[in-house]
Amino acid sequence: MPATTLDGRLEGALAFTAPYVIDRLLADRVAETPAAAEQLFTEAKRYLVLCAATPEVSFGMHSSMVDAAWHTFILFTAEYTDFGHRYFGEYLHHSPAADDRTEGPLLKAASFNEFQQRYEELFGQPLPSVWYDDASVVPSRRVINGGTGILTVSVEDATVRLIDDTGASVLSVNALAADALAFIARTRDFFVRELPGGLSDDEKVGVIRALVRSGVLRVAL
Repeated sequence: MPATTLDGRLEGALAFTAPYVIDRLLADRVAETPAAAEQLFTEAKRYLVLCAATPEVSFGMHSSMVDAAWHTFILFTAEYTDFGHRYFGEYLHHSPAADDRTEGPLLKAASFNEFQQRYEELFGQPLPSVWYDDASVVPSRRVINGGTGILTVSVEDATVRLIDDTGASVLSVNALAADALAFIARTRDFFVRELPGGLSDDEKVGVIRALVRSGVLRVAL
């Protein structure tokens, strides 16, 4: 069983402050408030600590928001390098996943549920909503569609379906959303509010959240 307590260095990493990262997150509009920026930076540090405290497992980065905070920290090259060496004994590369390793044994890749379980075990609290990208979907959120040109739309009676390149239906909704799904199928990136077809903001958010949850779309920052 992995350790559930942290050594002094990893505790120090969690306590590390970087106001310059917070300022940059706000300036780049990754976060709207100082409190939100602090949370994102805290979660980025927790992710790095979790990976270090569980070296026998490879944990993917499951949140675009937290990943953006990590990227922002990396921009401050000297500070980030010093942080890694001081608290982890090495430079922390941005690709810790097992399939990115060129040396050493191949690690077991953890699922999201395993990540959640380890997080709650290590930090003694539920996984925050910021780790669920669909929770950040609002009308002003921009999303990326990696399936542009692959997704197709099928309308049958009162139902419209978004279909992937295997022929599987990735979303089925009322045909009133036909224009919105056709727009999604042909558009690489867009703001949620741009969905056509006369949908309400809540309906637009509902459609996009479902597609972010299924991995068809990803949140952009």
